[in-house]
Amino acid sequence: MPFLNPFKRHDREEFLGVVVPLAPSSPPENRQSPSRVEESPEKDDKKLDRVASEENGVSSNPEYSHQTLEAIRAEVDNEIAASGHDTVYDRKAKVINLAIQDIGMGRYQWQLFILCGFGWFADNLWLQGVAVTLPSLTQEFGVSPTNVRFTTCALFVGLCVGATFWGVASDLIGRRLAFNLSLLICGVFGICVASSPNWIGVCGMYAATGIGVGGNLPVDGALFLEFLPWASGNLLTLLSVWWPVGQLVGSLLAWGFVPNYSCAEGLDACSVVPDGQPCCRREDNMGWRYLNISMGAITLVMFACRFFLFHLYESPKFLLSRGRQKEAVRTVHAIAYKNKTKTWLTEEILNEIGGYPEEVGDATLSNVEIVKRALSKFGASRIGPLFAGWRLAVTTVILWFCWAAIGMGYPLFNAFLPQYLANIGSEAGPTPVYITYRNYAITSIVGVPGSILGCYAVNMRYLGRKGTMALATMISGVILFCFTISSNPNAQLTCSSLEAFFQNIMYGVLYAYTPEVFPAPNRGTGTGISAFFNRLCGVMAPIVAIYGGEANPNAPIYTSASLFLASFVAMIGLPIETRGKQTL
Repeated sequence: MPFLNPFKRHDREEFLGVVVPLAPSSPPENRQSPSRVEESPEKDDKKLDRVASEENGVSSNPEYSHQTLEAIRAEVDNEIAASGHDTVYDRKAKVINLAIQDIGMGRYQWQLFILCGFGWFADNLWLQGVAVTLPSLTQEFGVSPTNVRFTTCALFVGLCVGATFWGVASDLIGRRLAFNLSLLICGVFGICVASSPNWIGVCGMYAATGIGVGGNLPVDGALFLEFLPWASGNLLTLLSVWWPVGQLVGSLLAWGFVPNYSCAEGLDACSVVPDGQPCCRREDNMGWRYLNISMGAITLVMFACRFFLFHLYESPKFLLSRGRQKEAVRTVHAIAYKNKTKTWLTEEILNEIGGYPEEVGDATLSNVEIVKRALSKFGASRIGPLFAGWRLAVTTVILWFCWAAIGMGYPLFNAFLPQYLANIGSEAGPTPVYITYRNYAITSIVGVPGSILGCYAVNMRYLGRKGTMALATMISGVILFCFTISSNPNAQLTCSSLEAFFQNIMYGVLYAYTPEVFPAPNRGTGTGISAFFNRLCGVMAPIVAIYGGEANPNAPIYTSASLFLASFVAMIGLPIETRGKQTL
């Protein structure tokens, strides 16, 4: 990809040669029934063909689209009847869906797949990065192995704030700004963690890092979905393959740095040992700092790829929901141009099927008025459409419950897995540090294929999104109970590896299914609130692990398993299956 100046405007006013006229009208006896009576369909088609050819530079090109106006209108009517929502936005969103579907999967979407995958990668990279630093923080700063878990709590506070802010902000100011800033904030503060002079400073820097990384999943998932042809919808599930890769890279870096650049086992912080005794000094405990510097540098490289090597066009459905119809059409033209193909979409076609909108421009508003309008959309009006109709309302409630339950269950096990692998049930004493991080890396490697399998399973006839997600969640809960049965390190490694495999299937489908069921005008809000519940319960996970683990070291794992099984029961009741359906 060539270098792009991000401070220069790259949005072209028009893309000559990408628009082809609609096919001529079919004879009346072969037409599908239109939704409204046309005074002169032949006249309309000639008008639309002329607009497509004369205004878009293809007057000398005899090529026609395979679509006709009647076919587009009939397909939109069928989709509207199935969804139960018939507004100007719904109709025009369906037309844009058809246009993107006809353009197909191409260069632009594949580049976006990689760049959005960076968000998944960063999320788990930092979650696991914190997990592997806990033993080193205990040694250097004298924090007990139990209380040091509040470090994870600090990260989840930031993730919670970031998910809420960026998820809703993407609906108000667009996906592009959130897409670029989230990784920048994460990388800068992530590197700053390494310079923290004390444990409180570490917690503060991790919280700031979480604010940046917390916006990646709700924003990147919604953004990728809105540029994705619905026939390639399973790629949203495949996008989650980046998540275990982030864990894998974090675990491999930890395996390389922490055992080799850490204090010897058994040493305590200098402030808590008798004078003259060996202690764990900063200069002898640089492994966790090298780890954070490396993760921060990787995050900044990913930001640079997004910012300097790729020009992101704003989501056409976001533009449409803001009344910026001309820009939405131009974005579809840009995708066709980038993919070296053609499209039939024009404003005239959009208006013919969806209706001619009234002209309302923000240019007539002052800056204060624009801010007031933006802030007013943080209210109930953003959430209300998520409960339109009983099916969407039930789906919203169940999804938010599942995100909350899994948000606590996942970190209760995974955020402290290095501690579990080193200590839980060990009769011969703690596992050597090198073996602990080696086993953690093996667990991460085994988890990667889970997301790939989930990508194929979601399109299976008798499984779909709901079945794949529920089955993987149930198996995850059962394996967690099995983890506590044996104290044998090999048995625990087997259970943790299988757990990583099925959890990645579960999370991959959940991240794909959630934005699919929400309509685009409120998709960022719906996914943002889902992520908020996920992060909020993640904040409480370390508290449960700290106080629950005092009575029984296995209590946090039992709680995690129970939450997964509760989510499995809830998923069975989801009334909407999105397999093979277009999104609004």
